[in-house]
Amino acid sequence: MELSLTLALGAALLAVTIFAGWKGAQPPDFRRGPRLLPYRFIMLMGAAGLIVVLVHLVNMMGVETGRGGY
Repeated sequence: MELSLTLALGAALLAVTIFAGWKGAQPPDFRRGPRLLPYRFIMLMGAAGLIVVLVHLVNMMGVETGRGGY
């Protein structure tokens, strides 16, 4: 994967994680009914994907993060 695509994906995941964290921290509004999206779970998945992208970026810079020698 190219560097520009990796950076764009990382920026998108960061934006999704921040937005979902903000929406998940809002107090519930019982007049509007239940929330239909699990914002905390979306935040968790966005953060997990962001970690994967960050590890990929580090690997693109030449640092070996896996076992490698086997």
